[in-house]
Amino acid sequence: MAKVIGKVAATEKLPTTIDEFYFWTDKKRILNPFDVVKVNHIESSTTFGVIEEISHITDSSSYLSNFISSDFGDINAHSNMHRIGMNFVKAKVVGNTESIYTPVLDGSKVSLAEQNEVLQALGLKDIKNPLPCGYIQMYRGEDKITLPVFFNAQFLMGPEGAHLNISGISGLAAKTSYTMFLLKAIQEKYLNEKKNTNDDSIAFVIFNVKGRDLLAIDEGNDGLSEGEISKYRDMMNIQPEPFKNVQYFYPYSQSTDSKTFSYGDKNDIEAQIDNNKAFRYKYVFEDDKPNIDLLFSNIEDSSGTMESIINFILTEQGEFRDIGSWSQFVNKVGEHTQSGRKGSDKEISVMSWRKFKRVISKALNHSIFSQRVVAERNEVRLRDSIREIQKNDIHVVDIAKLDQDTQAFVFGDVIRAIYDLKLGQEDRDENEIPSKIVIFIDELNKYASKDVPNNSPILRQIIDISERGRSLGIILFSVEQFKSAIHDRVKGNCATHAFGRTNAIEISKSDYRFIPSVYKNMMTRLDPGEYIIEHPVFRSLLNIKFPRPLYKQFPNG
Repeated sequence: MAKVIGKVAATEKLPTTIDEFYFWTDKKRILNPFDVVKVNHIESSTTFGVIEEISHITDSSSYLSNFISSDFGDINAHSNMHRIGMNFVKAKVVGNTESIYTPVLDGSKVSLAEQNEVLQALGLKDIKNPLPCGYIQMYRGEDKITLPVFFNAQFLMGPEGAHLNISGISGLAAKTSYTMFLLKAIQEKYLNEKKNTNDDSIAFVIFNVKGRDLLAIDEGNDGLSEGEISKYRDMMNIQPEPFKNVQYFYPYSQSTDSKTFSYGDKNDIEAQIDNNKAFRYKYVFEDDKPNIDLLFSNIEDSSGTMESIINFILTEQGEFRDIGSWSQFVNKVGEHTQSGRKGSDKEISVMSWRKFKRVISKALNHSIFSQRVVAERNEVRLRDSIREIQKNDIHVVDIAKLDQDTQAFVFGDVIRAIYDLKLGQEDRDENEIPSKIVIFIDELNKYASKDVPNNSPILRQIIDISERGRSLGIILFSVEQFKSAIHDRVKGNCATHAFGRTNAIEISKSDYRFIPSVYKNMMTRLDPGEYIIEHPVFRSLLNIKFPRPLYKQFPNG
């Protein structure tokens, strides 16, 4: 039987409406924002509400009355008058069992919702295409309930909606862990349902951008408790195992100490290579020169001079026809930086060529820009690897140790390769290509913030994915510290949003204007492993939790 905790109070100043109602409850009753309550309504229906605000009031007319009743400010004094007090709660209406949305009536009984009623109220009951996204906890003591929560996968990966954006401050918001939790659930869903056939299948491309966080996701986490394992297995029906079908791609290095430019442990990387689970990637001039524009993703080019130089080079003008290596390319660019040079590029100034050379020289000095790829040493071009990605494969591309411009080059190259694959520009049977490819990129602000130049080829690519990716089967899972900094067209096209812990300045931005003030304030004190979620099939924002990752965790990683 439902536990009655209070009654609806409709006053002249605060009437009940079709959107919200207020009720009083005992001042010792512990309730929390996001808790679900129910109200007996007309025609034997039940109206459900989600708690937004909780206030405590007394019969005192002013703060001065309280001061006076304490013997004019004596904090040790015992008041002669017992103040009548109660808690006053605001709840947002989220549904009615008979679709009756007239305001609830004054004096109606308010009760805690039971387990099935919580699911019904929040739109979590009988979700189609269920995908685990965490669990919710509600109430306390003997009333406490814990329930798994599921996304509708078609609103996360298409065709109904697509793309996920996660925000939260660094270190405390566990953004990477939550994204990987969802990717694990997705991979297992496709493996279990055996949908990697002609009509529906999936693959993943993950960028490791911090330390060695994601360089052992196919190895188990031995530090999980039995309770955490139970939440995976029994509550969310996820097997407590690490990821499967993983391949790692590390930047090549010419260093005599290690042939890999990575924060990963040298011995671990060598073991992965020996087991044919890892490769070192390179870029060869003959094949990769069309992507040199990616080196200018963070360079403002309002006059279009850098674009003119790139077109000049790619059309093989000015003796650029017979170049076969990156070093020859840099030398040839250097010739165009000399004052008084005569040639067919006279419309491009020497100063522009010098700026161009400054940008490319730093990046092309890295070992990944090499003369040839030696397959026998597990060396690859990333584009070739993407071209051959198989259903249920996970490709982890390590860019953590690269400088920002080189990171952008690698990221942009992989995105273009995925686009070319999905647009049918590669010589491969369409039935062999995964129908969906999920791209996970942390620190999205580097590539799609409001400060990135509008001419950036990577920004244009990300915007295109956010707007057209759903129809192509390219799904973006993006992460950043501050949502307000991201380009409006990118975040605006994400169907699902997760808000982790952030700061007071961030929640004052326009991106949070639709969120109730209490929920916004909660965002400043969320714990790791806790998120506020917005998803199209949910009737309200949800405060969800999730267990720690199933894959190997590194100290201070």
